Amino acid sequence: AEAKDPMGWRHEVSGYLKQTLVARVYDVAEESDLQKAEWLSAQTKNTVFLKREDQQRVFSFKLRGAFNKMANLTSDELKRGVICSSAGNHAQGVALSASRLGCKATICMPLITPDIKVEAVKKLGGNVVLVGENYDECQAYAIKTAQEQGLSYIHPFDDPYVIAGQGTVGVEILRQCSIDFVNQDSDLDAIFVPVGGGGLLAGVSTYIKQVRPDVKVFGVEPLGAACMTEALMRGEICTLPSVDAFADGVAVKTAGTETFRLISSFCDGIITVTTEEICAAIKDVFKDTRSILEPAGAVSVAGMKAYCKLHGVQDKVLVAVTSGANMNFDRLRLVSDIANFGAKTEVMLATSIPEKPGSFKRFVDVLVGDDNISLTEFKYRYAMSEDGKAHILYSVEVDAESEQKQNLVDRLVAADMETVDLSEIQSAQLHLRHLVGGRARSFTGRIPDEKILQVVFPERPGALKKFLAELAPSWNVTLFHYRQTGNLETNLLLGLQIPPGEYKNFSDAMERLGYKAEELEAAALDAFSMFIY
Repeated sequence: AEAKDPMGWRHEVSGYLKQTLVARVYDVAEESDLQKAEWLSAQTKNTVFLKREDQQRVFSFKLRGAFNKMANLTSDELKRGVICSSAGNHAQGVALSASRLGCKATICMPLITPDIKVEAVKKLGGNVVLVGENYDECQAYAIKTAQEQGLSYIHPFDDPYVIAGQGTVGVEILRQCSIDFVNQDSDLDAIFVPVGGGGLLAGVSTYIKQVRPDVKVFGVEPLGAACMTEALMRGEICTLPSVDAFADGVAVKTAGTETFRLISSFCDGIITVTTEEICAAIKDVFKDTRSILEPAGAVSVAGMKAYCKLHGVQDKVLVAVTSGANMNFDRLRLVSDIANFGAKTEVMLATSIPEKPGSFKRFVDVLVGDDNISLTEFKYRYAMSEDGKAHILYSVEVDAESEQKQNLVDRLVAADMETVDLSEIQSAQLHLRHLVGGRARSFTGRIPDEKILQVVFPERPGALKKFLAELAPSWNVTLFHYRQTGNLETNLLLGLQIPPGEYKNFSDAMERLGYKAEELEAAALDAFSMFIY
C-alpha cells in the first residue's frame, strides 16, 4: 500500500485554515502588539497599525513557523535532531525551538555571517557550523548532512507546517482588530506583509482570505530581490541570477514551491520598493515607536506607503507587519545617510561656481534665498582648474516632489551656477559624498597661508549664511566639509587663507559669532596633509 502523505491536508480546501488555528507557536512566541502608528497615520492620511513581530524574543516572527514544524516531528525524529541553514532569524528560531523541545539543533551558517548573529544562535543552544561562501552553498551542505545523518531539515519557508505557524500572525491581526474596533465605525481594509521566500505571506494570506475575503493582503519585496514578483509574472518559479542583499532577511533568489502555489491563489498582489524607500520606512517606524527595524522588517511599511501614494488611498485602516529588528549596528550609518532621500525630504546636488574669492558666499546667498533652506551636507575643496570652476557637493532639506526643488535649481542656474541633481543616483549617495575633497589643485603648489581648522558649528537654519557673511571678503574659503549629525552643534572642517597678520582679526570674528575655531593639532595636520595636499 502506498504510504500516506502526513501533510496531505495541505491540498484540502480548509486544510491550512484548520492547521493555522491549531498551530503550536505559543510555547516560544508571544501574541505581539498591534500598535497604532500616529506619525505614519498622519503622513499617509490613513489609520495605520504596526503588527510588532520585531518584539518577539528573537526579534523576529521566524520562531513561529520553526517551532510549529518541529512540534509536529515524531519523537524519533526529534531524538535524531534537526538541522537548518540560515544567516539570521530562522537560525535563532530553530535554536530556541530545539532548546524548548529538548532536541539537538545543528545550525549551518555562511562563513560571512556577522559574529553578532553567530553568538546569538550559540546563546540559544544551537550547534553552529560555519560553511560555504554564500547561502546556496550553506543550504546544500545542510540538506546533504540531513540525508547522511538522518536529521530533519527545517526549511525556512517552504514547508506546510512552517507556513501554518507563520499564519498565526494573521489570526492575531483579525482578533486584535475586532477588539480595537468594537463600537467604532471602522474596519480593517488591507494588510502588508514582507516577502523573502514567501512563508509569512503565504500563511497570512491563506488564512485571511478564507476568513475575511474582503480584506486585501499584499506582499512587499525589495526591487533588487523580487523573486516572488518575477515568479508570478512568469507563472512559474524561477531563480534570480543575483539579489541585492541590503534587506538580507528577504534576499532570496528562488521562491518556495508551496509558498508560490498559495500566494498565487490568495494574495492580492506584490509591491516592490527601493533601498531608499526601505531606509525611509525604518526612520518612520523609529519616529512612531523609538525602535529600529532591520531593513527586511521595514519592507512592509515601505510598501504600504508606496501603495497609498500610487493609488491615492486615504481614510482606510491598514496594517503593516514589522517582521524583524535584528539590525547590525554598523548599518545604521548607511540607513541614516539615505533615509531622507527615500522619504523625498532631502536632495543631493552638485553646483559649479567660479574659483575666486567671494563666489562661495554668493553661492550660499543664492542657494538659501528667502526660503532659509537648511543644508544637511556641504563638501568643497579648492581646485584651480583650467576652466576656473570650483565644484561643490551638498544636500538640502526640501520637498523633492514639490516645485521647491526645481525652483532651487532654476535659481542657481539663473545665477550662472550650473547645477546637477544627484538624488536618484544611488552610487553618489553611497560613495561620491565620501570621495569629494581630496588634494587641493593649485598652479603654485601648496595653497598660500592656508589654515585647516575645526569649527564647532551650530545646527540651525541660517547658521552657514551668517558664518560666511562674517568671513567674506576678508578670507578665502579653500576647504569645507560638513554633514548634519542631528546634534545641537557639530564639528565642521574648514580651510581658510589667513595671512599671518590677519589671524587676530579672524579670532575676533569667531568670538563675535560665538563659534569655537581651533587649528588642527600637529599630529592631525600631518595625517590630513597626506590626503589634502
